[in-house]
Amino acid sequence: MASSSPRNRLYNVFADPDRDVAEKVGRALRIGTEYLDLPFGFLTRIDEGVQEIVQATGDHDLLQPGETCPLDDAYCRLTVELDSPLAVDNASASAIDQRAVDTFGLGTYIGTKVVVDGETEGTICFADTDVRDEPFTEAEEMFLELLGRLVSGERERRAYERQLAERNARLEREKRRFEAIAETSFDILFRVGLDAEFTYVSSAVERVLGHSPAALTGEPFVDFMTDAAAERAGSAYAEVLENRAVENLELDFLDRTGSVVVLEVNATPVTRDGDVVGVQGVGRDVTARKERQRELRIKNRAMDEAQVGICICDVREPNEPLVYVNDGFERVTGYDTEELLGRNCRMLQGERTDPATTRRFRAAIDAEEPVVAELVNYRRDGTPFWNRVHLAPVDDETGAVTHYVGFQQDVTERTRTEQLIRVLNRVLRHNLRNDVNAFLGWTDQLNAGDGGDVDAERRIERVAEDLLTTSERARELERYARRERTPERLDPEALLAGVVDATRERWPAATIRLSVRTDPETGICAGAELERAVEELVENAVKHDPSAEPSVAVEAEADGEWVRLVVADDGPGIDGMESDVVAAGTETPLEHGSGLGLWLVNWVVTRYGGSFAIEAESDGSGTTATVRLPRIERGTPVEAAARRPTILSE
Repeated sequence: MASSSPRNRLYNVFADPDRDVAEKVGRALRIGTEYLDLPFGFLTRIDEGVQEIVQATGDHDLLQPGETCPLDDAYCRLTVELDSPLAVDNASASAIDQRAVDTFGLGTYIGTKVVVDGETEGTICFADTDVRDEPFTEAEEMFLELLGRLVSGERERRAYERQLAERNARLEREKRRFEAIAETSFDILFRVGLDAEFTYVSSAVERVLGHSPAALTGEPFVDFMTDAAAERAGSAYAEVLENRAVENLELDFLDRTGSVVVLEVNATPVTRDGDVVGVQGVGRDVTARKERQRELRIKNRAMDEAQVGICICDVREPNEPLVYVNDGFERVTGYDTEELLGRNCRMLQGERTDPATTRRFRAAIDAEEPVVAELVNYRRDGTPFWNRVHLAPVDDETGAVTHYVGFQQDVTERTRTEQLIRVLNRVLRHNLRNDVNAFLGWTDQLNAGDGGDVDAERRIERVAEDLLTTSERARELERYARRERTPERLDPEALLAGVVDATRERWPAATIRLSVRTDPETGICAGAELERAVEELVENAVKHDPSAEPSVAVEAEADGEWVRLVVADDGPGIDGMESDVVAAGTETPLEHGSGLGLWLVNWVVTRYGGSFAIEAESDGSGTTATVRLPRIERGTPVEAAARRPTILSE
């Protein structure tokens, strides 16, 4: 190849060290337009979907330095997608977007990518408004590919030189900054040589340890530490000499009086030509911080081990997120710390949470006042519980309220018991008063001798029996309330079969169908009193059915983490007043104790974290009672499956 060939001319241009990049590109564009016989040559930069003309030759209006357009509207859009040059002799008949053809009006185009550090930086291209008669030759495409590589290499070299210059300038600035900081910093800056002796110590050492820099320079660094710290420091020193940095190493130094000062040390190797020649670092006095941390650890440990739930929320942040919860809060709510932090305590509210109580909390927080109240909250598994919440504001040093601390206590057991006692007292007072009045009235009839003696005697006998039944139910409920809560694994099939067999013996005419759809490994996690609750439901279904041959279906099946028990009958449907006992979950008025049986079921089921619902079919064709209790597999510890008591079911 002749020395004056276009390729050699390109080599000569880019080999000249006295020319800058722009000049080299300008000369290369002129060589290219001459060699390719195309009037326009241009270098582009592409950034975030926009093409900008950086350098150009020729007088095309849109191909001038500074001109920009979306890459999607440019010829170069296809160029950047290819690994080799894009050569087009008739743009209108090519894959180039028609928008680009309409915008620039170029008939002929050849271009290739400019790549810097593996990333496409732009393109270098040549073009003409006319269509080319002949396709581009392989030599012409190779010429453009060479030009693209030369421009890419030149820009990479210049970028490297610029980065190198910037780094050197940055190092020089850092050096000057280090020297200025070293003498004014509250931290101790130091260097240690390969003989483990100080070669430099900043003046801050005199303020922190009472030693002058001159007293430490040339001395082994371990001479100014406790023995235990010296051993740890020696190991860290050896590690840094292996070219590994050491961070946040806390060491006990001795000041001039012999008192211990805790320094947090960060150290890095000093290298020369790839070899470690020493150690440099900084030591910060953290003695006061360590003492504060010790005190804080004691306080945190006390809070974490507290039986009540404790949380702290930041009222300065939107939505007042939780920033701390203790282990007790996790136990009360069932949530993990990671699920709680950053969220508002409203996440514990649900359908039965009293809006008036939540408004009371909101008003107290807005007024920056403390508040105590009880409300229904919901655990992570969705079960409700009674929560006694005490909120108190926390001030900063300026007196502004920045946080609220909350104390949560699960008072479900106490609230359930108080509720039960209120119900029993009212039922017994109500029934006793009504029945005594009835007795007095019927006694008057007997004394009058008006011929109604038989009816009066029967009524007295019936009311006496009702009163006795109510009294027995009340005592039974009281016994269950006083009995220790003892969850265990119950076999659904054995439990239901025992209840069904006993009911069949008492009511031989009844048809009771039993269906247990659980595998042998599945059990119910509840107390033994669950059998009495199920017995109550089955007996109610039989004895409240007026037909001579009542029909009842008893079923059990696994339902995720629960076991569901269903007792359904085809009788006239549950009395509205009795269903209210369950629907309200509160002290609904009870007449003659007819709802105490359902209260017993409700009490037992919810005591073990379950739920109870009972409803009549809309057409009066029967009643369905549904009990849901925690599921436990064989071999699972009871304490792992047992659930805390919940509020009385709706």
